Amino acid sequence: MIIYRVAVDAPLAALFDYLPPIDAADASPAPGSRLLVPFGHRQRVGILIEVREESAQPSDKLKAVERLLDPRPLLGPKDLALVRWAADYYQQPLGEAVFTALPARLRTSAPLLDEHEPGARATPLGCATALADLARAPKQRAVLALLQRAPAGLSLTKLGAQIGDCRAALRALREKGLIASCTLERREPAPQVTAPSPPPPYPLTDEQSEATASIQEAFGRFQAFLLDGVTGSGKTEVYIRLVQALIEQGRQALVLVPEIGLTPQLRERFSSRVSGPIAVLHSARSNTERERDWQLAARGEAGLLLGTRSAIFAPLPRLGLILVDEEHDPSLKQQEGFRYSARDLAVRRAQLTSCPVVLGTATPSLETLHNARANRYAWLRLRHRTGQARPPAISLLDIRRQPLRAGLSNVLRSHMRAEIDAGNQVLLFLNRRGYAPVFTCHSCGWVGGCRHCDARLTLHLRQKRLWCHHCDWSQPLPTRCPECQGLDLRMLGQGTERLEDELRPLFPDVSLARIDRDSTRRKGELTRLFDAARKGEIQILLGTQMLAKGHDFPGVTLVGILDLDQSLYASDFRAPERTAQLVIQVAGRAGRAERPGRVVLQTRHPEHPLLQSLLKDGYGGFAAQELDERRAAELPPFMHLALARADAADETLALDFLREARRLGERLDESRVQLLGPVPAPMERRAGRYRAQLLLQCASRPLLQRFLRHWTHALRQLPRRRGLRWSLDVDPQDML
Repeated sequence: MIIYRVAVDAPLAALFDYLPPIDAADASPAPGSRLLVPFGHRQRVGILIEVREESAQPSDKLKAVERLLDPRPLLGPKDLALVRWAADYYQQPLGEAVFTALPARLRTSAPLLDEHEPGARATPLGCATALADLARAPKQRAVLALLQRAPAGLSLTKLGAQIGDCRAALRALREKGLIASCTLERREPAPQVTAPSPPPPYPLTDEQSEATASIQEAFGRFQAFLLDGVTGSGKTEVYIRLVQALIEQGRQALVLVPEIGLTPQLRERFSSRVSGPIAVLHSARSNTERERDWQLAARGEAGLLLGTRSAIFAPLPRLGLILVDEEHDPSLKQQEGFRYSARDLAVRRAQLTSCPVVLGTATPSLETLHNARANRYAWLRLRHRTGQARPPAISLLDIRRQPLRAGLSNVLRSHMRAEIDAGNQVLLFLNRRGYAPVFTCHSCGWVGGCRHCDARLTLHLRQKRLWCHHCDWSQPLPTRCPECQGLDLRMLGQGTERLEDELRPLFPDVSLARIDRDSTRRKGELTRLFDAARKGEIQILLGTQMLAKGHDFPGVTLVGILDLDQSLYASDFRAPERTAQLVIQVAGRAGRAERPGRVVLQTRHPEHPLLQSLLKDGYGGFAAQELDERRAAELPPFMHLALARADAADETLALDFLREARRLGERLDESRVQLLGPVPAPMERRAGRYRAQLLLQCASRPLLQRFLRHWTHALRQLPRRRGLRWSLDVDPQDML
């Protein structure tokens, strides 16, 4: 008897057994294939996990698969092995985990995108046209050059992968009669060695050469590397050399970044130096764009896949290298649904694939640093900036008892004017978007609060709305106090929107741009602003963390860090680490070219030990001290955590459930696993639901895993409580 074991996208830990389709051929589909299966009173899409010869269920109770959805499996054996390991480690139902690995459209019964795809080819006139005739239209010239070298034509996907958005160029070339549309058949390419890459723009430094050689020596086997390089030390150039070498061997590389905003700059740098198509996966692209690039990678046509955290699951049949840029960034951890760490899964995937993995950063996470100090990761250091660039000078500016305009001291404004007059750029960092974080009535003390969360509403003056940054609820800006009907309504505090408005009259002759989530909602706006900044068209850049992560602005010589004091006294034990990383990352945007840079950090607490440690010993000294404190306090990476969360509309239901969960855990009689709580979450009410949490900690990761496996199984056997939701976060990065 042939039994298909199938995972469905449902919060159920079990796999489901099915018989083959009634009209099935003798050959069984391979694991990783999509199937349409009867499930309850309707049909669901499932993924075939394995084929067996027996079932625990009686054969007369088993239903048959309706039909096979695809001619070939979407996930290979190693892809399934990674997903199964992740589901087991993060205590996630396998069905929910495996569907995370698929593009959104393929989680339904929709067919694969057509095996024939639209393309373009050069006409006889186009083949005879000299490229010099298109000198004033560089994108048209680039498209025609590619098509002249491909007589059968190229798909629009491949053209876009190599030169970016070229729709306008294609339209213009068609109107000139130089190209024509065509339809191309998708083919499974045979692995082959590609042509040599173009020569590099400059030689590597000794440190870069040593790092590149060490990693290349590990091609073909597993080895984890920490590439610990100061900002501006040329980590990206090391990435490019490694990817070039790998693609020339006929292999594929995966590059993970924490933020969508980092992909345009990296794609541009890779595409100018790396041959062949580049696939890009992130949520700002349309479902069709993502699925086409996902298939481009899965078929082996793309030598490089560049993406955010979900790209860790994308199939790459010839994977030979994984690079994780800004490995310290908490955005690499998925915080909703399937809570996985893309950084940690990158290490596991490299083990399963027998390839090296490189974790690159200027500010290593304490977990990664601990692994490097324990020699589990090879530690490669780039201590110096490339070229003539020098590290920026960082100074603390005590703003107590100083007058501020637009949140800026006289000293910082003077520095800004001097740099702008010298033809340089200034970056101002304020990690708070909106106009003002507090809107209050001066007469009675009313403060605008979210009716769904234990949070204040942020004023967004352009939209004339008060907005909750936690649940996204908003309301129109009141003209009278809702409590006393008074008219004396005031804005307290400062966000990036207010900073922008107050800066313009102070620097009326200066071009200025705000870069935050609000100003870059429109598609393509973020790329446009970053391009303008790199070209020097913007003299003052102001924004949030979007500006802090890995961007190269060669004209920035002054960085001002505003209002960072709130993070110095946060209750989360990771707050000092995150604050130190943020300061160093933001500071690293200054002085990346030949011009020297400086950083001014405004603070009301210049004596704070964290700031003093960063100034005196740099990030490395701070991290060593912080690791010692974590060891003494029995916190990660010396202790392993899991956080059980529950929420409900009823105020007591979540806490009651976690109390019962604790009793179940105590019955497992494992004293080495500590259960702390339950307690209300730091923000107890969010989006209209009351939240509570229960912390588990253990010095042994395998022991904690065994405990969680038995515990979650017991929790799933509890009677379902109407309106209650619960989840488990293994290795939590956010305690809120």
